Amino acid sequence: MEITSAAAQTLLDENFAEWVRALDLTVQEAAPDHVTIRMPLAPHLARVGGIVSGQALAALADTTMVIAAVAHAGEFRPFTTTDLHTQFLRPGVGTAILCRAEVVRAGKALVFARAEMTVEDSGKTVATATATFYAP
Repeated sequence: MEITSAAAQTLLDENFAEWVRALDLTVQEAAPDHVTIRMPLAPHLARVGGIVSGQALAALADTTMVIAAVAHAGEFRPFTTTDLHTQFLRPGVGTAILCRAEVVRAGKALVFARAEMTVEDSGKTVATATATFYAP
């Protein structure tokens, strides 16, 4: 079964922690080969200097990669993050950050994914991330 953007948004709204939902994430694209989620930038996400905090970016990446794993699987599965590595490349500023994630490899129990976060206004890469998820 293919997961639509609307179904992915419902999955996010109904299954993720309240503090993740407070990031105001919007699923823009959901397909078996990738997912794109938008995170609007707001004062509550800023750190000193007015740039988006690394914690918000890491949460965005992790969430987007989990949704990508679900879209790849074609059904909801309770994926658990076993490893998350984030590289922060430049300050995140502007109106929003877009995160595009894809599954690199999906085995029986482990799923490997990667994500790229870009500034919506300029398209410049802010951060990249990789993760491993366990699927019971």
